[in-house]
Amino acid sequence: MEYIRITSIDNPLFRAMHDLMKEVFPPEEVLEYSLWKEPLEDPGIRVFVAVHEGKVVGTTEYRYYDDFQVAMTDFTIIGQAGLGIGRFLARKRWADLAALALESGKPMLGMFAEIYDPYRIEGHAFGGVKPMDPYVRREVLSHLGYKRIDFPYVHPSWENNGEAVEELDLCFLPTDDEAAELDAAIVVEFLKRYYAVLANKPQAWHDMVAGLEQRTALALLPL
Repeated sequence: MEYIRITSIDNPLFRAMHDLMKEVFPPEEVLEYSLWKEPLEDPGIRVFVAVHEGKVVGTTEYRYYDDFQVAMTDFTIIGQAGLGIGRFLARKRWADLAALALESGKPMLGMFAEIYDPYRIEGHAFGGVKPMDPYVRREVLSHLGYKRIDFPYVHPSWENNGEAVEELDLCFLPTDDEAAELDAAIVVEFLKRYYAVLANKPQAWHDMVAGLEQRTALALLPL
């Protein structure tokens, strides 16, 4: 299996990757095809596909913010069971992030991820791919060490229509497995930067951020 970075919408592998995203994710979670041009060309956004026998069977997007020493996993898609795609992507991604942290000269504190709450997203089949089932994914990510950040989370729809998406939890994988809380200021700065690209944010998102700005620390809870 190959781990190949995508940096242009003209790469034929990107069409296969985008089709896979549309098959697996709800519409509000998928950025329109042409809008991917700038993100793919951004050196700070890392989009990779897993290619098996010439076919895109998985993909992951992530980024590293070296100024406050955290990463964000935008998404991970496993397109087929029985190939070890999830482990392959997780190991390759972590190795890449470790190299980026080493290059920055500062240790990585951990990695954010938005993780579906299976009890709030039961109506979506996720392409019928069992490894993408939200119950399965949540347990796998718990095994990896992700913890739920203790606050009610909403995020702006990637359709940029001002709608609030409420079926996910914001989670964090600390490099210190014993960490029980996270600096609230890091969460606020991360959210502001991460969603700066979306002009139409719902009022619920602004209210959430305002509330977080009044906090000093947020508990990290088991998934």
